[in-house]
Amino acid sequence: MAGTLKITLKKGLAGRDQRIIATLKSLGLTKLNKTVERPDNPAVRGMIARVAHMVEVQEG
Repeated sequence: MAGTLKITLKKGLAGRDQRIIATLKSLGLTKLNKTVERPDNPAVRGMIARVAHMVEVQEG
């Protein structure tokens, strides 16, 4: 698991559970269609798994 992940928020935050919103903010995703790069490690993968229904992930 080396390299980076490009994570894009594809669904809005309105009406979501506070824990999901906190997870997205910790990833740096605050606005719709915003893309961030994060290191590919187990902690980031765990956060992505929690919000997988709201984000799109690309390796690279």
